[in-house]
Amino acid sequence: MWYIHVGGLDGSGRVSSGGSGVNHLLLSVVIPALNEERTLPSTLSSLTRALEAEGIPFEVILVNDCSTDRTAEVIREWMEADTRIRGVFRSPPPGFGRSVREGVEVVRGDVVIVFMADGSDDPRDAVACYRKIEEGYDCVFGSRFMRGSHVEQYPLLKLAVNRIVNRTIQVLFWCPFNDLTNAFKAYRTHVIRDCGPYRACHFNITIEMSLGALIRRYQIAQIPISWTGRTWGSSNLDIRDMGRRYLSTLLKVLAERFLIEDDLIADRVSRQAFYEEQFAALRRRLEDLEARFGEVPPGGGPERPGS
Repeated sequence: MWYIHVGGLDGSGRVSSGGSGVNHLLLSVVIPALNEERTLPSTLSSLTRALEAEGIPFEVILVNDCSTDRTAEVIREWMEADTRIRGVFRSPPPGFGRSVREGVEVVRGDVVIVFMADGSDDPRDAVACYRKIEEGYDCVFGSRFMRGSHVEQYPLLKLAVNRIVNRTIQVLFWCPFNDLTNAFKAYRTHVIRDCGPYRACHFNITIEMSLGALIRRYQIAQIPISWTGRTWGSSNLDIRDMGRRYLSTLLKVLAERFLIEDDLIADRVSRQAFYEEQFAALRRRLEDLEARFGEVPPGGGPERPGS
């Protein structure tokens, strides 16, 4: 099988390195926020502290999803206090998928992580995903249902539905990833660009993004993560209303897999070759500049007229 799981390609748990060392990739964290005035400050504080402690260069994209509370004001306050934080202020209609789409459009980083504003995701897992990307993977999928994961306060009904849906997706796509509906995932930015444009408007964007990368055969790792159910407010996920949306996205990606998968893979390979050619050209230019500067003696340089 061509699916790449946590064991890697060669049994060592690693793939060929596609990075450029430790902490050389700019991380963009996209956080959609709908009426999260009370949870957003603590989420941002813990996230930025964790990334700073690891020396990871980052930016945070806060997307206000048409909130009716003080979420927009909270975002502006954080933007004024920290230049690494940028805001996107959406117009109606609201939608988690719409927020993710608009957030990833403005990222400047090399790696993108979608992070929940309600504090359910653990910042330490964002660090773990970043480190896994540094090993050479294109995507890292967080799983709440594998050895080493930790889950608290997951409503039983949602848990049952989650397990049924994810098991169905596993069977349909014959893959080892068991939490594809979870939003917490990391992608190299070029993967998101290649798999788009996305159309999902709500939480179904989670499978549109993950399955899009899957059927294009990107190198994917799965790691255990921690997840905690929200302790304030209510979830913005309506199971009954999401059913038809998940089904629509699932049918769309299934059709792509069985009917035009060869075209999608051909496009991916072509774009990858283009990226590698551009990178090689940039490296040659840098080496040329280094060689030219190396020819100038210390303290030397071109003589000025009249000297």
